[in-house]
Amino acid sequence: MDWPDLIASSNASLLPVLEEDYGHLSRQLARRGVDIEGLAERAMAFRVAVPSWGVGTGGTRFARFPIGGEPRTIFERIDDCEVISRLVRVTPGVSIHIPWDRPEHPAQLRAYLESRGLFVDSINSNTFQDEAGQALSYKFGSLSHTEAAVRRQAVEHNLECLALADALGAAAHSVWIGDGGNFPGQVHFRRALDRYLDSLRAIYAGLPAGCRLFIEHKVYEPALYSTVLNDWGTSYYCARETGERCFSLVDLGHHAPNVNIEMIVARLAQLGKLGGFHFNDSKYGDDDLDAGSIKPFQLFLIFNELVDAERDHWGGAPVPAYMLDQSHNVTDPIESLCTSAMELVRAYVHALIVDRAALEAAQDANDAVAALQLLKRAFTTDVEPILAMARHRAGGAVDPVSVYRASAYRRHCAATRGMATRPGAGIV
Repeated sequence: MDWPDLIASSNASLLPVLEEDYGHLSRQLARRGVDIEGLAERAMAFRVAVPSWGVGTGGTRFARFPIGGEPRTIFERIDDCEVISRLVRVTPGVSIHIPWDRPEHPAQLRAYLESRGLFVDSINSNTFQDEAGQALSYKFGSLSHTEAAVRRQAVEHNLECLALADALGAAAHSVWIGDGGNFPGQVHFRRALDRYLDSLRAIYAGLPAGCRLFIEHKVYEPALYSTVLNDWGTSYYCARETGERCFSLVDLGHHAPNVNIEMIVARLAQLGKLGGFHFNDSKYGDDDLDAGSIKPFQLFLIFNELVDAERDHWGGAPVPAYMLDQSHNVTDPIESLCTSAMELVRAYVHALIVDRAALEAAQDANDAVAALQLLKRAFTTDVEPILAMARHRAGGAVDPVSVYRASAYRRHCAATRGMATRPGAGIV
């Protein structure tokens, strides 16, 4: 696939209108004291990793509907990730899942990634499912299981992931567990948390130099009555008790309805334990919809807090890692991941144009209306010309989805890879 020519041809037809829109927006922003070129540079520098598992179709508890050309191996998943990176230019990082992506030869995988301008951003462990040939089951938990042998097995799996992180140059290892209970009385809350902490410390002891450990909380599912790591406060406590390189990871879909996620972001940043994000969106109990598809204003408010913390240099803590974590049930995954990445850059640029001095003055004066208007003014500004120009200057597509569809990449993959043979049910 000759992506540079496809992108250049498409961009050439769109540039005259884009330049006109960019110039108009530049004059608008200049009247507000905002430099559009600075925003374009920040948009070009934005980075978010894509999940290897996200380039295949997901599903629900009831059904999964495969599409033609789904990737069958980690190398084919990387090929799809490369397409996304070429189009939007902000996704060179790839997050991989073990055992789904376990490489036989890590050095070969690393070289394959580098040849495509990509790298492994993070490793994710899986102790929420039983692997083929696994000695002990995780049906009743993993890192917090009542049996020490099961906990040891789960810890060993995470240590394997850390060895891969070292070999592949990953900067982070993410741990999410499905541990919890479905019935009252099933789990002793305090003892389960103590066992989880002991397991975390054993994993942390194997952390390679330069690598961070992320722990991800979830209010429910698959344990529907109680989960061991159920909220940000428990996550913060566990991260603090585990070590200075252990941080809380926030998945935007893992919260109870109406929870103020932007405040959670601010609190974790303030406490120096905001490790990173899994970006997605949620409407009911789903937690893997395309980012910005349901609550774009909330996404903007989250980035408003991130930009505010960024201005304070994160309080001396490391810069958070950003990753998409989505399940694509009815869309082409490549299109969804492209649009989600673009929505994150949009929210980031919106947050960058907030008049911080005026907002602080309104807050100090307890002027609620003025404060909200300042945020709404930034949020309702059409920054699409900035995003498109940033992609063009970085060698990406002004209109990524149109280029992707014109390429017939999906049809080509369907012809060479065939149809996935995994219908059934399941989120991933």
